[in-house]
Amino acid sequence: MRTLSTRASALILVALAGVGLSACARGGAGAGRDLPYVARDVGTLYSAAKSRLDRHQYKVAAALFDEVERQHPYSVWARRAQLMGAFSYYLDADYTKAIAGAQRFLSVHPGNRDAPYAYYLIALSYYEQISDVTRDQKITMQAMDALGELSRRYPNTSYAADARLKLDLVRDHLAGKEMEIGRFYQQRGQWLAASMRFRSVVDQYQTTTHAPEALMRLTETYLALGVPGEAKKSAAVLGANYPGTDWYKRAYDLINDKTPPPPKPIPVTYAKPKPLTGEVKLEDTDEPPAQPTTTPPPVTPSPVGPTTGATGGSPGAPGGVPN
Repeated sequence: MRTLSTRASALILVALAGVGLSACARGGAGAGRDLPYVARDVGTLYSAAKSRLDRHQYKVAAALFDEVERQHPYSVWARRAQLMGAFSYYLDADYTKAIAGAQRFLSVHPGNRDAPYAYYLIALSYYEQISDVTRDQKITMQAMDALGELSRRYPNTSYAADARLKLDLVRDHLAGKEMEIGRFYQQRGQWLAASMRFRSVVDQYQTTTHAPEALMRLTETYLALGVPGEAKKSAAVLGANYPGTDWYKRAYDLINDKTPPPPKPIPVTYAKPKPLTGEVKLEDTDEPPAQPTTTPPPVTPSPVGPTTGATGGSPGAPGGVPN
């Protein structure tokens, strides 16, 4: 069994060498002519990996690039193979290994001229994993951090220019997540929790496309909370920055009470007591009549007519004597 395993290993090594040599031959007659012996072995592996990458066999290419780094860690080609391996994993949609490969390159070669590309590859790997706003946005936050770090470290590179564009899209996505949660609370009448989410959009993501709606929703929630002063401030900010939007029109209508008011509770009314002969007729009030503890004295009619109660007494006092 040991002899068979040895022969199998030898056959595998021969096959790999044949693949590498054929790839080198396809790369041209001078692909490894000027390299020393050890470098020629590295070139063979690197050429085989590059050939597989060109044929869109990304997983095999990544494995061959890793093999270059494993067998010849101090070679110049090994440094290049680290980044190419991370790039192959990215094309294969294996973003975890792509991030790990790029981070390993930066830890070993932090000042290399390809460092901006390594940062860009990390940011892209996070960016490609961003999910819709109904899911957790931890990856989105990591993408924003990676894009921001690239822009700060290398602001004058072409990678940073693309990173700034993607950073705006990421921030808009995070603002959309806050709006989604705020509308969820608003639909359930949890006005304070909703206002906090809308306020975070206004404070942290005021340059995104969700800012006008956030200001209008703030107007709604402040009115529901009974603080019309804050609602007017939100509507004023909305009108100053987005005067021609439908969001401002809705906020303006809310502030000016042009929308139907919410239903109010129906007041409780009591039936009018039927007047009896020789008794005092009570005024029509919303309060039940007080039950007297003793028999009231007889009332003498006024010669000028019934009194109106305007000259004194409290509301609900007797208003006159029936005929």
